[in-house]
Amino acid sequence: QVQLVQSGGGLVQPGGSLRLSCAASGFTFGTYGTSWYRQAPGKEREFVASITSSGATTNYADSVKGRFTISRDNAKNTVYLQMNSLKPEDTAVYYCYARNSYGSTYYWGQGTQVTVSS
Repeated sequence: QVQLVQSGGGLVQPGGSLRLSCAASGFTFGTYGTSWYRQAPGKEREFVASITSSGATTNYADSVKGRFTISRDNAKNTVYLQMNSLKPEDTAVYYCYARNSYGSTYYWGQGTQVTVSS
């Protein structure tokens, strides 16, 4: 059974940090590129960050560049999103996403709420 199980969300004050995790099972994680997306209330889902299957290349949305870091541990079948200097506008449901190199197969995590508020 294919699963992407997310953890690590919650409530944090502005300027704080959180780390999201996304643990994969049921497919060959090391051959899939992975990304994080987020969706704020009333807005469309937007790209946050991506990392290639090997972990060699990362890419970030301008809004999070310099504050968020995506990483992965293929031995643990897990991708992470370290979020620092959080702002209220980072409040959203965050989703992890995995897609194979052909783009023909992809999976979404269940989503995890991140709320940045004082």
